[in-house]
Amino acid sequence: MAHNDHSSHPAIIKRLNRATGHLRSIVSMIEEERPCVDIAQQLQAVENAIASAKRALINDHIDHCLVHAEEGEGTKAAVEQFRAISKYW
Repeated sequence: MAHNDHSSHPAIIKRLNRATGHLRSIVSMIEEERPCVDIAQQLQAVENAIASAKRALINDHIDHCLVHAEEGEGTKAAVEQFRAISKYW
């Protein structure tokens, strides 16, 4: 598969870096024996951030890569790529 420039990737990387920092703070919360409800709430926030990054990546792939695949490699390749990425939706 050819490499395509993705304008959304820097924003996705920022989201994931924030989630990484947030996750580190959750580890500290656990080590400090903070209330489980607070920890669970923060874990949910990290989970939502990761899910949002995943959706953005998949949508970018559908909007950008599959269009190029259809134009350059043909419909069969585009359908195969869509099937492959849709497993992660």
